[in-house]
Parts: sequence; C-alpha cells; structure tokens
Amino acid sequence: MRWVTALLSAVVLVVAGCGLGSGSAVPLQVGPASIRPTPGLDGVKITVGSKEYTEQVILGYILQYTLAAAGADVRDLTGIVGSRSTRGAQLSGQVDVAYEFTGNAWINYLGHEKPIPDTRKQFEAVRDEDLERNGMVWLEPGPMDDTYALAAGKRTVERTGVRSLSDYAALVMRDPAAARTCVDTEFRARQDGFPGMAAAYGFDPARADTPILQVGIIYQATADGTQCDFGEVFTTDGRIAALDLTVLTDDKQFFAHYNPSVTMKREFFDAHPEIAEVTAPVTAALTNDVIIELNKQVDVDGRDPSVVARDWMVARGFVTTG
Repeated sequence: MRWVTALLSAVVLVVAGCGLGSGSAVPLQVGPASIRPTPGLDGVKITVGSKEYTEQVILGYILQYTLAAAGADVRDLTGIVGSRSTRGAQLSGQVDVAYEFTGNAWINYLGHEKPIPDTRKQFEAVRDEDLERNGMVWLEPGPMDDTYALAAGKRTVERTGVRSLSDYAALVMRDPAAARTCVDTEFRARQDGFPGMAAAYGFDPARADTPILQVGIIYQATADGTQCDFGEVFTTDGRIAALDLTVLTDDKQFFAHYNPSVTMKREFFDAHPEIAEVTAPVTAALTNDVIIELNKQVDVDGRDPSVVARDWMVARGFVTTG
C-alpha cells in the first residue's frame, strides 16, 4: 500500500472526463518457465490494473508477467490513483484483472464497519458477498497481510513510552500536542483508518493533530520526529526496518486483514477460467517477507518496480527474461 509519485507516469490518465486510457504495453518482455503457455489464454487481450502506491504497482507487474508468460496479450494500466478509481475501472470493464485486498473490499467496497478477525473467514465473506452483490470473482488469496498501522521513531517511543495503540489513545487524551500523527487523506477519512481506530480505542479523533502528507513522505517524517510524532504506515513496507520505526501493537485487533487476491468480473472469469490455475502458484508465493523485500528494493534502494517484479519472478522460476 505504498505511494511513489513517480510511478504515476505508468498509467495514462485522460483528463477530459473520459476516465482512464486503454493502457500501454507490458514494460518488460518475459518468456515461459514454470508458467507455461496456456491455450485458453493465447492471444487473449487482458488489461491489468493497480493502484498507484509501490506495493500495488509491483503486484500489478507480477500479474502482467504471469499472464504474458501464459500467452495473453497484456495491457498495462498500473498506477490508477485511489482505491475507488481502481475499483470503478474494474466494474466498468476498463480493467480486466487486478490484485485487491480482502480487508479493503470488506470495509470500503462492501460497507462493513468491523473486520472479521479470522483471515480465512474474512476472505470467504468478501468472496461470497462481492460475487453476489457486484459480480466480482475473488481467487484464492496469498499469505501476505498488508494492513494499516501507526508507527513512531525511536526518540518518540523513548519520550512517550507509547508502544501500543492503547498507549497511543491514552496519550491523545492526556496530551494531544505530544501525539501529532501524520496521515494521508484516505486514512484520515476511511472507516478502516483513523476514525474507526479512534472509535475502537475510545478517543475523539478531533483531539489529535493529524497533518496530511503523502504516504511516501510520512515514513521519513516520522523517523525524524519533527513533523510527526507518529505516522500512518503499512506493515509490509520495507522502510519500517530501514528507518528503525516501531510499529505500535494493535492490541484490540482493530485493523482488518489485507490478503491479496486476483479479482475480475464474473463474465471475464467465465470466459477465461484458466487465469485461476495460472496465477495460483504466484499468489501463493507472495508472503510478507517477499513483499517487504520487493517494496524495500523500490522505496529504499530506488530500483524500478517493473524490474523488481520481473527479477523476482525469474529468480523463482516462474518466467524467463524473454
């Protein structure tokens, strides 16, 4: 769930009210390896979309290379700004397939206020309800779980003693000036973000000073402790370890589970059911350790996400370099 502003060039946005463009070619060529050419996908035109932050763009490229190695004619529409825009592109048919997260759909697309603590039950509930209500198919999810969290730099932890969200809530109520919390626009408004967290932990969100920053800036600002005492982070972000941030324990288990699943409209899945078999081993390989390392290569080491995704798939034997 990381944002990299430079990646916005990866998608062509049509400003004149028409919505999204039709996408561009896959950035790097790949060939088959353990992913074999699949007759049912040979030459099938498939547009792969993603949101604009680093992790989603990486997942978008991974999905593109998977389908391209299977023989599909893949178009790249990674980097769509915001969850709602990406979801809308799928529902309208501008995007055929994309990785989506279970918790995001449960809270923001299906309108539930409370997540389901069990990851499997959360997936099954999303899968069943989204199919019934919106005709969206969810394939088997991956093991990675990228959820929201608050984090603090070393000096803030030493100064405040805050290590859990209950500690944080107590600090907000006791001394709100000591709890400046940098967030992005979505997190400050979403029910699976700051307002819902405040309700779960029993404090008034208006008491906390919550400066709005881009997500990519929040990590360094939180580590520096100048603009932010605390900051919104995502638990699979490689910058957490690189900047020595402490993730506050979600001791009331408020934040939803965010497991990735390949999603598409039912009509598209019915026409191309081979997608499930082709993508399954790749999705199953997406662990937290894997995605943290891939995110780090982009956000900390400065590598291109299309190259990072391709190199990982080559190293795992899914594809060749073409």
